[in-house]
Parts: sequence; C-alpha cells; structure tokens
Amino acid sequence: MVRAWKIKESELDENKWDKSVENISYLDLETVRQSTGVLYWQLDADAYKEDGSLEKIRKDRGYSYEDEIEVSSDKLPNFEMMIKKFANEHLHTDEEIRFILDGKGYFDVREGITDEWVRIEVVKGDLIILPAGIYHRLVLDPARYIKAKRLFVGEPVWTAYDRPADEMEARQKYLSEIKEANRSA
Repeated sequence: MVRAWKIKESELDENKWDKSVENISYLDLETVRQSTGVLYWQLDADAYKEDGSLEKIRKDRGYSYEDEIEVSSDKLPNFEMMIKKFANEHLHTDEEIRFILDGKGYFDVREGITDEWVRIEVVKGDLIILPAGIYHRLVLDPARYIKAKRLFVGEPVWTAYDRPADEMEARQKYLSEIKEANRSA
C-alpha cells in the first residue's frame, strides 16, 4: 500500500532519503489527492491480468498504449545517466501512469498550492497517476530496482520539461484545476 509524507528540500538528496520511518507523519491518500491531484489504486500485481482490474482502469481512462520498464543496472542501458534524469525535477504535458510490478521507488511531487514536496513510496501492486503539469521526480531505494508498466492515452510522449516550466499550458491547467478542487473542498 502506498505511503506518502512531506519532505523538506534538504531531504531530496538520494543519499539522505532513507532515514528511519518511525518519525514520519504519513498523509492520508485523500489529502495527497486533494493537494497534488495524484490518483492511486492498489492492484494485485500477480493477478491483474486474470482479475481484469488494470483493464478496467485502462478502459475507463482511455489508455490505449502500454509497455514495461525495468530500472536496474543490468536491464536499463545507461542506467546511471537515466536514474539521474529521472531524479531531475520536471513535468510532462500528459499524465504519468505507473503500475509497479516489482521493486520499490519514490515519486516526489510538488503540492499544487504550497509547492511543498510530498514523497510517495510505491511498491509492487501500486498504480499511481501523476497529473499532467505536476512537478515531480523519481528516485530509487538502496536496492536500485523497480519494474513498472507504463500506460498512455495514444502514442507515448516521453518529453520531460525541467523546472522552471511554469509558463507551459499543462502547468497552468494543472494549477488551475488544483486551485478549483481546493476551493470546492
């Protein structure tokens, strides 16, 4: 089950992130959804094909393309360069959908109103959707391994826009939607 908590800018260094979880104040998923727009499902990573859970989400949300990525030193070409790229704060013009099949990682996302960091731990069976326009990054745990299914509406768009990208339409739309959701909450 996904866990999320706020982190400080000083805790972003990948060499310092793995402090004891006993002092962490976890956020409930509704708070995370409201402050970031991130959506979450927990699926059975071993039975999703048989139980139809992923297929239902795909149909409901219009995802027509999928592939898998295995992020490890022996599976991903240019591993060190790629994990540094994933760890740069950026946004996309499309949703980022990840269904974790194995391993563990952390999506650090910026809250829409406060711009504070929220760390979302993802493990096997977690499916998260980061909205288009949200600043985020991915870091790995010390095992440095994660395998995920990536889903897209239409052809995949791989372009990441490093921060600052505040003038982009996707960013402006994201901020507007978060503000509206928080006004009506």
